[in-house]
Amino acid sequence: MVSELVVDVQPKEVSIAVLEDKSLVELQKEARNVSFAVGDIYLGKVKKLMPGLNAAFIDVGYKKDAFLHYLDLGPNFNTQQKYLKQLLSDPKKAPVLSKTQILPEIEKNGSISDVLKVGQEVLVQIAKEPISTKGPRLTSELSFAGRYIVLIPFADKVSVSTKIKSSEERARLRQLIQSIKPKNFSVIVRTSSEGKRVAELDHELKTLVKRWEDNIVKVPKLKAPAIVYEETARTVALLRDIFNPSFQNIYVNDKEVYNNVRDYVSLIAPGREEIVQLYTGELPIFDNFAVTKQIKSLFGRTVTYKSGAYLIIEHTEAMHVIDVNSGNRSKGSDAQEKTAIDVNTAAADEIARQLRLRDMGGIIVIDFIDMAETANRQKLFEHMTKAMANDRAKHNILPLSKFGLMQITRQRVRPAMDVNTSENCPSCFGTGTVKPSILFTDSLEEKIDCLVNKHHVKKFTLHVHPYVAAYVNKGLFPLSMKWKMKYTHGLKVIPNQSLAFLEYKFLDADKNELDMKEEKEIINK
Repeated sequence: MVSELVVDVQPKEVSIAVLEDKSLVELQKEARNVSFAVGDIYLGKVKKLMPGLNAAFIDVGYKKDAFLHYLDLGPNFNTQQKYLKQLLSDPKKAPVLSKTQILPEIEKNGSISDVLKVGQEVLVQIAKEPISTKGPRLTSELSFAGRYIVLIPFADKVSVSTKIKSSEERARLRQLIQSIKPKNFSVIVRTSSEGKRVAELDHELKTLVKRWEDNIVKVPKLKAPAIVYEETARTVALLRDIFNPSFQNIYVNDKEVYNNVRDYVSLIAPGREEIVQLYTGELPIFDNFAVTKQIKSLFGRTVTYKSGAYLIIEHTEAMHVIDVNSGNRSKGSDAQEKTAIDVNTAAADEIARQLRLRDMGGIIVIDFIDMAETANRQKLFEHMTKAMANDRAKHNILPLSKFGLMQITRQRVRPAMDVNTSENCPSCFGTGTVKPSILFTDSLEEKIDCLVNKHHVKKFTLHVHPYVAAYVNKGLFPLSMKWKMKYTHGLKVIPNQSLAFLEYKFLDADKNELDMKEEKEIINK
């Protein structure tokens, strides 16, 4: 399997697509001004105690207070609070964690009011981003994730991933980490560390300890609520979790992000940084790698997947519901069971892909086509388990119930990806009346004339739907050539699959959008 990463950096948003054998399996979008990402650490202030929920609401600067449950305080919360008080009482001299005495663990069945008070300052980390009407979910058990290990301050244990099956390798890694880790730090050994040498693990351990030391000294200078540590950019964080030897190429269309990704790859896989490539083509990067077309076909309420069969995907506040339909497949009585198992197994593959692609979490209920034979139901359950084996999110799959429903729970740490595949009419903006489409190119020419002669912009690109671009560029002496001769040779017409039929965008030499909408269009919009 060939894995590739395509990173589309735009002024307002960064989009990351993961391709496996050219097929889109993961899509991440992040606004460039986004805040409250999973892994960020804040100095928060206790706003309200809720003894009935055994939880507290913490002010971390979000419009809704964040939620911290007693069970998310972590067993060594008392040690962390003692360290924080020492840190805040003497800002000039930060206490050394390795010399701090570890206090007894808090009671497992204790009460939130026993350990927290309103107005108290606490160090917290984002465990779940704000979802729907809810604020962020917090934890006080701080952690710093690396490629091979996870570092946890205020404890003194070594845990090894259960996915490492070899008892000899588990013992080797536990003994190795125990010998190199500093005192009062716990370490979780990740699956990717299997077979790694001591030098690689020691280097990452020192990097994570330095990350802790560099950020904790900021705390005395801050006034709650304030951010203490910001998690690595989404591009690098995603790469950290999914990078493996099967990666063939990583394409980036922005020089700065390209340098960041290249530096990171050289750090975790020395000698492989040549797989990171800077994309400089004229077509939008997602169009060039056929990502845009897959996004348009894979998101939305209805997803067609094989021989006319299709899925209906509905999202509710409580759960996601998926209905499997056989479409126009033959439904003869002799072949009914065979048709059902064929459609259902193909649906299981597509659903596993959709869960990763949309990052759907929480409870997922799937209504498969009814099957009479128990063996076929078991076969479908095993197939679904295998299809989701590569899903990095924690998940649990239950066999089909007597009603033919399969229930899946999947870890949810951020809102599900929702891409609207329907397009607003770019000509009428909902009014129901449009200008004659034959005059569309005349309207574009007027805007080019305005840009060149009124605003004195000489170098820019015009992005239009591929059908319009084909019309503008057709013939021996195409319309685009006439515009260049008449106005400016700095004009380029670029087909863009993300645009609707009569939609257009003007971009300057720095790829910033030039607002050339007519006043009437803006009002109607």
